[in-house]
Amino acid sequence: MINHIRGILSDIEEGQVVIEAAGVGYAIGVPATVLNLLPPVGSELKLYTYHSVKEDSQSLYGFVNKSDREMFKCLIGVNGIGPKGAIAILSVLDTEALRMAIVTADVKSISQAPGIGKRTAERLILDLKDKIGSFAEDFVNGSDMQGFGTAPSAGNAFSAGPVAEAIDALTMLGYSRSEAGRAVSSIQLQDDMTTEDVLKAALRTISR
Repeated sequence: MINHIRGILSDIEEGQVVIEAAGVGYAIGVPATVLNLLPPVGSELKLYTYHSVKEDSQSLYGFVNKSDREMFKCLIGVNGIGPKGAIAILSVLDTEALRMAIVTADVKSISQAPGIGKRTAERLILDLKDKIGSFAEDFVNGSDMQGFGTAPSAGNAFSAGPVAEAIDALTMLGYSRSEAGRAVSSIQLQDDMTTEDVLKAALRTISR
């Protein structure tokens, strides 16, 4: 397995980059979110890679960090989503936004990816929601959600209360579940906050 490639960025094309390392030019497929972060051509670049091997072809896919690569691997494990579909999803939603969409069951945001319909988005959410971990716990603990499969805390007052209710209220106001989740995650949660407190604080962050 090719874990990563470090070399000189020699070319940028639609949907892929070429990195020259040890005299070899590696064509690496990347999502649009990676293209937006690239340094100028001629700069040194390191990408974490996934090597896809099929009977009639081999392809490399690259990501700026291991977390993005792990999300890609989770996506291609979903029935009906291959490497191209996973790249399409990660081109529309970066890893953090996709995690938020999964834990909030935001089918609309995920199905914006080319070739990903509503049913596929629903299957993705169903398959990956448990792997992403506890949405509410990540908010309370201030986690960056780097790991999958975290378990909720037994004493977490937000596991099914103010956080979830505030997100529901924001969606009723017209925000997507991903937007509502990001707004709630950006505030400093306290154990004694009511649903109204969380909602007001979240609305303040949106209006900034």
